[in-house]
Amino acid sequence: MLVRMLERLAHARIPDAVVVATTTLSEDDPIEATVTGAGFSCLRGHPTDLLDRHYDAARRTGADVAVKVPSDCPLVDPEVVDRVVAAHVHDARGPAYTSNLHPESYPDGNDVEAMSVASLESAWREASRPYEREHTTPFLWDQPRLFVTKNVLWETGRDLSRSHRVVVDYVEDYAVVRAVFDALWTAERPVFGVAEIARFLDDHPEVRRINEARFGVSWQQAHASELRTGAARAETRELS
Repeated sequence: MLVRMLERLAHARIPDAVVVATTTLSEDDPIEATVTGAGFSCLRGHPTDLLDRHYDAARRTGADVAVKVPSDCPLVDPEVVDRVVAAHVHDARGPAYTSNLHPESYPDGNDVEAMSVASLESAWREASRPYEREHTTPFLWDQPRLFVTKNVLWETGRDLSRSHRVVVDYVEDYAVVRAVFDALWTAERPVFGVAEIARFLDDHPEVRRINEARFGVSWQQAHASELRTGAARAETRELS
């Protein structure tokens, strides 16, 4: 599944490279072997401080802009990646952070975050709360008065973020994603887009309902009292 995800990300046109940032733990040796065996780069870093790991990877690759796509999103659409990155790099204001998550609109599992490495370094130096270190970007998007942020909405005008879930956190999530791959993936056409995935789930409600108990589940729910402001999403500038 990781290799399928990397194959999809390789079709994004704007990013210069795809790098997997995994941990230094020996139990993750198979990840490095799988990634490099498939022809992709793998860097290793802190096991629990993902902000440190991601900043270190950005620094070591000499990036100006870092794009974060979590590994639990094997069906991420490379065109969505390009749209978020383009919105970030072509904004004359030079936003610190751009994503399609504040607010969400794409089917869950298309999480894309772009940020300047300078902003990522600021977060790396200053973030102190455990969830800021674990989830990498809250220090940026949860402080809209300190950082210029931007959001990209799904151009269809639809919001399927809490009704169509293709992220893999639970066994039932894997069943849904496996069904999508089995139905849509072929060696001749390995990349299919988010609209086609949404259409498949609309046409097969028995598949879409497999993980419906997980619709809308997010790590942020466990930290609602710690997040600085519930207005962070509302104040984020939107690109429709």
